[in-house]
Amino acid sequence: MTASNGAANRCSVVSEGKIRIGIGGWTYEPWRGVFYPSDLPQKRELEYASRQLSAIEINGTFYSRQSPKSWETWAATVPDDFQFTIKASRFCVTRPKLADAGEGIGNFFAQGLTALGPKLGPTLWMLAKFRKFDREDIAGFLKLMPREQDGVRLRHAIEPRHESFRDEAFYALCREHDVAVVYDDDDEFPCIDADTASFRYARLQRMHEEIPTGYDDAALDGFARQVKGWAANGGEAYIFMINGAKVRAPAAAVALQKRVAD
Repeated sequence: MTASNGAANRCSVVSEGKIRIGIGGWTYEPWRGVFYPSDLPQKRELEYASRQLSAIEINGTFYSRQSPKSWETWAATVPDDFQFTIKASRFCVTRPKLADAGEGIGNFFAQGLTALGPKLGPTLWMLAKFRKFDREDIAGFLKLMPREQDGVRLRHAIEPRHESFRDEAFYALCREHDVAVVYDDDDEFPCIDADTASFRYARLQRMHEEIPTGYDDAALDGFARQVKGWAANGGEAYIFMINGAKVRAPAAAVALQKRVAD
């Protein structure tokens, strides 16, 4: 697929339904010759990926802070209508009490990520798989999530990975704070389809390497219908092909993007 065709598909998806479809990160050696042209300089991978897709989830921020220069470079590399979503620091989400994460949350958002400006999408808060729903703790945690930093709007999505979060009390807290509950297509974690915010966030994690597009046609058609439904009333949706057979993630994202654009 050429860069120009990818840009056309990407732009139509964003403008018609505010649906952004992407992958996790952009540096992965097995993608060379499969997604990236084999002769593409590595330093141009983000430039290329951002013209085929409409969003990328940055996962490195889960492990460490990024330099202000990196945020500035990434912002300058991608098109104006592209967005990054950011995985929040593990130091915030792995503490015994989430409601005690205030200082860590402040430090996380002070690392310079607001240099992305309008190219900054939601922040993803991925909870530990053993963490059970504690209404008081989650309520305190959601109150800590800032709504702006340096004049840049902040939005939040929370990914619970324990069945106890399948609870109307949890959904009500998220609605109160306009926090999206992540829809996980995953073999291990609960798949919760709850409308709790002004946008939706999905992570599709069951790709298979023997399928060129990661998911088969029936699954991709089903996701396309679901995603269009999420965005039908003017809301935004962020969909990421991530984990599973990672080598197929770009092809899966492009295939879903084409279906949503039709």
